[in-house]
Order: sequence, then C-alpha cells, then structure tokens
Amino acid sequence: MERFDVAVIGAGFGGLACALELASRGAHVALFEQLRYPGGCASTFTRFGHRFESGATLFSGFGEGMLFDRWIREHRLDVRVEILDPVIELRAPGLSLDVPPDRERFLASLEALPGAPIERIRAFFDEQRRVADTLWELFDDPSLLPPLGPRALGRHAARLPRYLPLMRLVGRPLAAMLRRHGLQDFAPLRVWLDAVCQITVQAGVDEVEAPFALGAMDYAFRGTGHVVGGIGSLAWALARRVVELGGVLRTSDEVRALAPEGAGWKLSARRGEVYADRVAANLTPHALRRVLGRSTATLDALASEVERGWGAAMRYLVLDPAKVDRPSAFHLELVGDEKSPFIEGNHLFVSVSDAAEDRGRGMRTATVSTHVPMRTLRDSSDPASYLDAIRTRSTATLKARAPEIAAAIVRDLTASPRTFQRFTGRDFGYVGGIPRRAGLANYRRLGPTAVLPGLYLVGDSVFPGQSTLATALGGLRVAEVIAPMRARALLSAGAEAAE
Repeated sequence: MERFDVAVIGAGFGGLACALELASRGAHVALFEQLRYPGGCASTFTRFGHRFESGATLFSGFGEGMLFDRWIREHRLDVRVEILDPVIELRAPGLSLDVPPDRERFLASLEALPGAPIERIRAFFDEQRRVADTLWELFDDPSLLPPLGPRALGRHAARLPRYLPLMRLVGRPLAAMLRRHGLQDFAPLRVWLDAVCQITVQAGVDEVEAPFALGAMDYAFRGTGHVVGGIGSLAWALARRVVELGGVLRTSDEVRALAPEGAGWKLSARRGEVYADRVAANLTPHALRRVLGRSTATLDALASEVERGWGAAMRYLVLDPAKVDRPSAFHLELVGDEKSPFIEGNHLFVSVSDAAEDRGRGMRTATVSTHVPMRTLRDSSDPASYLDAIRTRSTATLKARAPEIAAAIVRDLTASPRTFQRFTGRDFGYVGGIPRRAGLANYRRLGPTAVLPGLYLVGDSVFPGQSTLATALGGLRVAEVIAPMRARALLSAGAEAAE
C-alpha cells in the first residue's frame, strides 16, 4: 500500500491550498479529486466543445501582495488575471449601477443618484471602511488567522483598539446598522446591499451578520478579477505545482471510504488503497460523513447548518458573439423585482466570457446562477415543477434586465442543483457553505476543524467560510496545523530508529 504524509481529498481551492503549502514544506502529499479537473465550485468544464465556469466566476485575492497574487509570483504560475472596470454592473428596476474596482468612484456614483442622502451615505461607508480594513487585513496576512502562536496573539493584542468598535455589530443584522444611519429607505443602497450580500455571504440585509456583510461589501475593491481562460486555469496551475513539488495528483479517483488505521488513515479510492498519516478533507460535511461511514457531533452540527443554505440553479449559455457588443469579459447582477427575495430566478449573476478567449467554435459563453433554498427543494412534493418555475422566472429576469444577452443565446444548458453536483462534486448541489445569518454562532468555530484525530475539514463549510479566497486561506491554515504534527512524527521516528 502506497504511503503518504498527507492525503488531501478534493481539489477545490481549499484542498489545493492545503496540498500546495504542505508540498512546499516537503511533505509527501496525495491530492485526490473525483472529477477529471480540479477547482470544485470554482472550476472550468467543457460541454459540446465550449468551456464554462461551473459556478464561481469572479474572484478576489489578486491584488498586489494578496494570496493568489503571491502564489502566481512565487510559484511562477502561467496564469493571467484582468482587473475589470466595472467589476460588476447591477441592474434592477429603475437602477443601473456600475461597481468599479475603486470604492471612491463607487461612492460618487451612489451619491449622484436622485435623492441620495450624501452625509448619511458617507458616515455609513466611513464605518464600513474601518470594519472592512480590519477584517481584510486578516486575509492579507494569513498568519493572523487561527491557529495562533504567541507572536500572532501579541499582534492581535496590539490591534485590540481596532477590534473594539466591532463589538456593537456582533450578533446583529446589517439592517440594524442601516437604520442607525437613517438609510433604511434609500432604495438603491438597499438593492445593492441585498445583491452583494446574497452572492457573497449567502444572506440578505435583514438576516446577514453585520461584520461579515461589511467585509463582503469591499469584495469588488480587493483585487477582484477575471482569470483569463477560466478559473480552471488557476486550479490546474496550482495542481501541477503540487506535482512539481513532489506531490501526487489523482484525478478521476474518488475516495469512497476512509478509516483509521494505526496512527493514521487508510483511504479506499476508485484506483486502489493508500495510507496517510494525516488527512485534509475538502468535502462538504455530508460527503465526509458518507466517506467515513459514520458521523460525529461536529459533522452533524455543520451538516445541519449547511442544510439551511442554498443550492444553485444554473444556466450555461452559448452566445452569438456578433450580438454581444462588449469584447472583454463582464459580469452582470440582475434583479427582477427589488421587493421580492433575491433568490429563485428573481436575482441572477451573469458572467460572460472574453471574446478573445478560445471558448470553442467561435462562440462566447456565459454562466448564469440563482440561489435555490435547498430545504424548499427537498421538501417539495413536485421538485421538477418547482425548478421549472425558477427557470421561467430566470428567463423573465434575463429578458427584462439583460435583453442583449437573451437575444444572443444560441444554446441554453440548464442545470438543477443535482446537475451542479455532477459538475462540481458537491453532495446534493449545496453551494456557499453556511449562510452568515446574524447570531453569535458565526464565531463558534474560528479555526481549523478537526473532525477526528488527524482528520481535518477544509472548504466553505468551515472557517473562514465563503469565497474562493476564504476557502484557500482555510486550507492554508489547516496546513499550518498539520505541518508541525508531521515534523514531530519525523522526529519521533528518527529517535526510535536511533534507539
């Protein structure tokens, strides 16, 4: 049986980050992926000769010195990123709002809208900026994230005055802060906030935990860009770098069972068994329960929280390039009715490929997504009719808010959450991890999650949560835990050999 220091199950960005960091430190790593391609929810797949982004389509972390930028430079990855301007265009009834990569320009656009209460907007965004700066600095410097050594604890103690203003926001929804600033009735701001919070931290203004929302509001301003050729090009570059560093990549090799054996773990995969001292599982809690053949209190709790979240109803479009007059990649956020929940086809995120990219047969492609409440879907007596209604509403929203896209459609491939599961490997088609609804439960697990001794969970179900950047940072921190454990094991083995 082949032996490894660490087995990483799942080559989403949490698994890729964990494998890359451990391989960089000299660990012998096996990276398993059930699909033919890496990336998970942030991957690129091919159908009928066309390439599509499977789910996530826009990514932060590419600003100078940020994680993905550092990886591209340090590992000399052949990956090109374009910072778009605007990053996103929001379209809702009576509202068209560009979101540029510069927050001051965005604020100027908000303040120029009819009836905008400029002083209150400025006060609100001044507070938001302070919170966002504090939180994003943790992403810029992952050593400040758990696990925390003495030096990191000292740095956090020095930053305590910056953390104290956050205390009045903890456990409260963003709507409470809007009311405090007298902005609850300024509709354009409310529409934008509902849109950005739903797509990033998976909850609307009335529900979302305020500190998470205030950080997410900076999403477009923090090195967010378009990966040329699709996010899959970054996923593949990271996976190949793991191999260059001595790791083993096993695609199309699903891990079907995982069991403790001695001081480590035996993995039974489609192409045979391996042994690993430690395991990092880039899986949903549901999938890890299935692979383990048992549950734990941690997995049950996480699974219950994920089940309160979302699936995705997707549409993968092939577009006639002659009918799309913007040559560069672009992203639209579309709202059919601002007074209805931003789900179930009423709210769409549309990402259109670059005209210069080879997307197959001279066409352009687009990925369209909308959130589906999974409890509603799973409890439905007629799920097919429920999903058909979502597709109908999605079509109406697309025609009303982006008629140029609707008119350019050559081929329309629809995907239910079950189809999304097939393209991404996500059990049941859950997306986005745990919605950040207001409450102290958001702070219960602020660090790497050990399911059992030597078995860690990575991905969007555990800290720090949603977004491709966040899952990558979580994988990095799990590697930080595993690496010292491996070093101690090597020392112990050396001492035994000497005796």
